Amino acid sequence: MADATTSSITIGADPERVMAVIADFAAYPEWADQVKTVEILDTDTAGRPERVRFQMDAGPIKDSYTLDYTWAPDGRSVSWSLVKGQIQKAQNGSYVLVGSDGRTTVTYSLAVDLNIPMIGMLRRKAEKVIIDTALKGLKRRVEGAA
Repeated sequence: MADATTSSITIGADPERVMAVIADFAAYPEWADQVKTVEILDTDTAGRPERVRFQMDAGPIKDSYTLDYTWAPDGRSVSWSLVKGQIQKAQNGSYVLVGSDGRTTVTYSLAVDLNIPMIGMLRRKAEKVIIDTALKGLKRRVEGAA
């Protein structure tokens, strides 16, 4: 698996509110520009999504894929890994939230390996676009709901 691409953003809300938006997969097509459809396939004992299928269109990367999610007991992070994809052979990612004074710094890490050859520099650029777009959309969604 390739090295992860990581970026952070600060959002004007507490970590619980930020994580509630992250966990609301059904709403992703409303704010995550690359996500076209979402289907929750399974939930954990706490009712959080555990296996989720996505249809994504992120310019050079278009895929239908399924991810398994692991939620931290403290509600401050979630990580995922690829179960199945059409053009992806691996995907590992995470959101880590650090709150202070009614604000939350969200760090998003993502590493994707494709079934098609792609120069590392182009893959990292695509990951960076996906991450930055997702973080900006998350910030708009959380702060707009305030």
